[in-house]
Amino acid sequence: MLTRRLLQLFTGLAMYGISLAMFIRAGLGLDPWDVFHQGVSGRTGLSIGVVVIIVSFLVLLLWIPLRQWPGFGTLCNAVLVGVFADIGLALIPAFSHLGGQIGMLVGAVLLNGIASACYIGARFGPGARDGLMTGLARRTGWSVRVSRTLIEVVVLGVGWLLGGSVGVGTVVYALAIGPLVQLLMPWFMVPTALPSEAAVPGADAGELDTGQVDTAGPVTGEPVAVERVARTS
Repeated sequence: MLTRRLLQLFTGLAMYGISLAMFIRAGLGLDPWDVFHQGVSGRTGLSIGVVVIIVSFLVLLLWIPLRQWPGFGTLCNAVLVGVFADIGLALIPAFSHLGGQIGMLVGAVLLNGIASACYIGARFGPGARDGLMTGLARRTGWSVRVSRTLIEVVVLGVGWLLGGSVGVGTVVYALAIGPLVQLLMPWFMVPTALPSEAAVPGADAGELDTGQVDTAGPVTGEPVAVERVARTS
């Protein structure tokens, strides 16, 4: 079981980073967090992968007042998505014609959905951005959807002002990714750990109970898993 979980985790995070590169190469718009990442990247000259890593660890600092604790998968997510995003950008060419851009966008959404279900299903803990949402929801009493919407509106607006790409891809991602992950989750969900597996990294309070996916869709690299997370304390 541990071997399967680790394989799912690392495979899912690698695919997520590659899907981010595909979204960028499609040139039709990014999800809110990646609009922000791209905007910061353009202003600082850092690669988008490096920006994703830096922002991930900065967001983790916001977990402290929320009393949110990272799991093993949280730390892996913070590093590997950015690494594979830069690898993908080095390997995937940009498309100058609309047909290629649309094909790349569709492929990015599908790969992102598979990657999300894969790494969530491994049950090693939420990503930094999802933990921020669920932690804020738990501490304030707001629903995960309200917390998610508030955070994403802010990062989308700041990212757009910084020059990040907002377009039809932003809308497609928002509408498609939640239902897609919902559909795929049963195929990738690892059964709840048995008592003998209690010592497995990530099988603790920092781990998301992924019994139900929020069909509103995830945040970058970090699909939010359950509305009931907001109700646990």
